[in-house]
Amino acid sequence: VENLLDITLEATSMDATGAMVSKTYTLSEFATIVETTSVNSIGRENQTRYVTVSASVEEGYNATLLSRQLDDKLEEFEKTLPYGYTLGIGGESEIVNEMVSQMLLLLLLGLVFIYLVMVAQFQSLKSPFIVMFTIPLAFTGGMIGLLIAGEQLSLLSLMGFSILMGTVVNNGIVFVDYVNQLRIGGMDRRSALIATGKTRMRPILMTTLTTILAMMQMMFSDDMAGQLGGGMSIVIFGGLLYATLMTLIIVPILYDVFFKRNPRVVDIGSENLDDVPDDAAEFIAQALAAEEAKKVIE
Repeated sequence: VENLLDITLEATSMDATGAMVSKTYTLSEFATIVETTSVNSIGRENQTRYVTVSASVEEGYNATLLSRQLDDKLEEFEKTLPYGYTLGIGGESEIVNEMVSQMLLLLLLGLVFIYLVMVAQFQSLKSPFIVMFTIPLAFTGGMIGLLIAGEQLSLLSLMGFSILMGTVVNNGIVFVDYVNQLRIGGMDRRSALIATGKTRMRPILMTTLTTILAMMQMMFSDDMAGQLGGGMSIVIFGGLLYATLMTLIIVPILYDVFFKRNPRVVDIGSENLDDVPDDAAEFIAQALAAEEAKKVIE
């Protein structure tokens, strides 16, 4: 500091006679040093100065949840600030909120596209609606799985819900499509539902168990992949397990309530396919044989 103030400055001026005169000065004659506290740098965003106050979150706490609690306190504190000053929370919580909003939009678009694809497949509005009702059941099972496991809702968990939404409708499609086939073949609604429940239970359970068993490796793994994808695997595990059990109960009830008219024959757009097995005729023949046997016994 002393060396800085001792710096010499040479100034040249013109006297009354027109001659050039040089004179030497020291910096201490014009300036003084005052020790104070200031920022290391000045940051600007959109031509507006800002100061960043950073903090880290201890292990076991969620930054997004803490930022929500901090919002109320900042709103009260902001009222005491001078005019022109504002407060805002950024960093991890801001990034997470933006990702969550984008993921929710992705889920909404996926829901719409799945419904439109099934409308084109079934050529009906009611059949896809019954199948789509399995998605809330799957989401409920996923949330129950997170609560039981003590996991927090994260971005990967939301990705698990997105995967679950496209997977869980398979069981409903298998069930509703087979009921429609049996009813087109001549069976009444209740008998078709009962026959479908008996014959489609095995393939529904098999497709569900294959996915659940694949997720168990990630659920109970201690490696990096298991730690990152644990929440996603728990969502898929709990959602599929819960939705599959509810599909065999809720979907038949909804079908019986909302789908009283006979289904349409879906035009598959080809006349060269082999004839499919007439399962409805087989079930009707079995029912008639059972009634005849019952009469003979009586």
